[in-house]
Amino acid sequence: MLTPGERERYDRQIMIGEIGQEGQEKLKRSRVAIAGVGGLGSPIAIYLTAAGIGMIRMIDHEQVALSNLNRQILHWEEDIGRKKIDSARTKLRNLNRAVEIETIAETITEGNVSRLVDGCDVIVDAMDNLPTRYVLNRCAIEKKVPFFHGAVNGFEGRAMTILPGKTACLRCMYRGPVPQEKFPVIGVAPAVIGSIQATEVIKYLVGIGKLLTNRLLIYDGLKVTFSEFTVNKNPDCDHCGSHAIKE
Repeated sequence: MLTPGERERYDRQIMIGEIGQEGQEKLKRSRVAIAGVGGLGSPIAIYLTAAGIGMIRMIDHEQVALSNLNRQILHWEEDIGRKKIDSARTKLRNLNRAVEIETIAETITEGNVSRLVDGCDVIVDAMDNLPTRYVLNRCAIEKKVPFFHGAVNGFEGRAMTILPGKTACLRCMYRGPVPQEKFPVIGVAPAVIGSIQATEVIKYLVGIGKLLTNRLLIYDGLKVTFSEFTVNKNPDCDHCGSHAIKE
């Protein structure tokens, strides 16, 4: 049940017919894992906290650096040298103390990923490298937990929602060699993509709208265009297809 304060805080959301008080109560009961508290993780965490998610678990092992500040808006100059999760927790608690903020300062690996996201209703990809995204993708499939992918490069970004057992997964889309290099990014790009990921999470948890399933949304900030590509489920995918089942 919502408290009188929560009904006032979320009044504009509750006014949305598809959400209403019942939808707001669903958000309050939800538990979300955000992998990464950087460029993407910052807007995702801010908007999910503002929306009234019951519990948000942030996973990140890094410390705030000066070079982060052009895009990682949860972190400020006085946070340089602090753990990102500690910096983020301070800001998010000041934004909405009714939301439970959990933090884990660990590097995500195949060995610990299941424990790190255990008990969460969804997993949000706010990482900056494909190998870790693959680890999260496989874990989401094994746990049958929805996975919300986002990525940025320069002025561009992309987003896709994965429902294990029903839709194409991240591995179905990305094939071939795994790039591991530093890439350029302007802060407004993760702001756009992170907001889209947060929107998808809210829609899924409330049970409304059409999700970005089997669809890759591409954003080009220089041209201010959105493009959409169909992503087909690969029956031979080693994460979600026949090869994975045999394993």
